[in-house]
Amino acid sequence: MDDLEACARVLRVLAHPHRLKIVELLMDGQLSVGELAERVGLAPSAVSQHLSHMRAFGILGVEREGRTAYYRVENPNAENVIDCIRKHGQGS
Repeated sequence: MDDLEACARVLRVLAHPHRLKIVELLMDGQLSVGELAERVGLAPSAVSQHLSHMRAFGILGVEREGRTAYYRVENPNAENVIDCIRKHGQGS
């Protein structure tokens, strides 16, 4: 898969405001479903669905500590999307 195809795949999965917010939050460090739900303002079940979708496409990774799962950004292209939005997406 070439770079453009990989980026397009990430863009399709991230084309949702809650998913973008989740990735943005995870760029600062690992968070659990409960922590993400509180910060995004969604039910934990809704956050879990978004996380599962992004994990299925290799955007996020997960690490378990006991009964708690902590999510992190696994694909640097997802961070690049957020960085681009921060740099170019304001007021255009």
